[in-house]
Amino acid sequence: MMISTKGRYALRVMIDLAEQQRAEYVPLKEIAARQEISQKYLESIMVILSKNNFIEALHGKGGGYRLNREPKDYKVGDILRLTEGTLAPVACLGDDAKPCEKTAECRTLPVWENLYNLIINYLDSVTIADLVKNELPDNYVI
Repeated sequence: MMISTKGRYALRVMIDLAEQQRAEYVPLKEIAARQEISQKYLESIMVILSKNNFIEALHGKGGGYRLNREPKDYKVGDILRLTEGTLAPVACLGDDAKPCEKTAECRTLPVWENLYNLIINYLDSVTIADLVKNELPDNYVI
C-alpha cells in the first residue's frame, strides 16, 4: 500500500485548516500558497472533503473552507479511506474484493489480515489534533 498525493495533501489541508482556528472561511488560494500545492489539484481534494462532510465550503465573496468539527474529531484513517478508497495491503482484503476460492488454504492471508488491522488501528488512533500538536499516540512505537 502506498498513500497517494491526494491522501497526503488532504491531511496537509486538514492540518492547515485546523491551525487557522478561524470562524470565517479560509480562501483556497491561501491554503494552496501555504502548502505549496497547485490550486487546481487542491480544488479536487476540497470537493471530496466537502461532499463527504469533512469540511464546509462557501462559494463567492468571503468564501473558502473551514472545518465543521473539532480537530480531535477527525481520524487520519477516515481521511485516508475517503481519499484512497481502501487501506488494504492486498486486493483480497479490499472492501469490494470478490471472495477468493483459496482463502481456506492461503498461508499468507493471516499476515495480510494482521498488517491491515495494525494499519487501521494505528491510523484510527491518530487525529488531526495530534498532528497539529505534532504528537503521535503513546501506545504505538514507530
